[in-house]
Amino acid sequence: MLITPAHAQAAGAAAQANPMGGVLGLAPLVLIFVAFYFLMIRPQQKRMKDLQNAVNAVKKGDQVVTGGGLLGKVTKVDETEVEIELAPNVKVRAIKATLTSVMPAGGAKPAND
Repeated sequence: MLITPAHAQAAGAAAQANPMGGVLGLAPLVLIFVAFYFLMIRPQQKRMKDLQNAVNAVKKGDQVVTGGGLLGKVTKVDETEVEIELAPNVKVRAIKATLTSVMPAGGAKPAND
C-alpha cells in the first residue's frame, strides 16, 4: 500500500479545516488577469480602434504607411482601396486594411502649440 490510512485521513481533515482555501487560491489569478487587461489588452484595443477610425477617414492628400513599409501620399480613395503616390509618376493601389499609419495632410500640429 502506497498511502497509509492515517496519512489519507490527515489530508482530508486539512481540506475540511480550510474551506475558503480554494477561493483564496484563485484571488491571485484573478488579480493577474485584471492587471493584464488594464495594462495590455485595453490599450491595444484602443490603439486598434483609433487606427481603424483613421483608415476609414483617409482622404486625398494624406500621408500613409502601408503594412509593407511603403510611404506615400494618397491621390485617390475608393471604398476598399486607396491609390498612393510613392514618387513622381509612381502610383500603386493598396487595400485600406493594409494601412498601418495615417498622417493628415499638412503634417501634425507643432509641438509648441
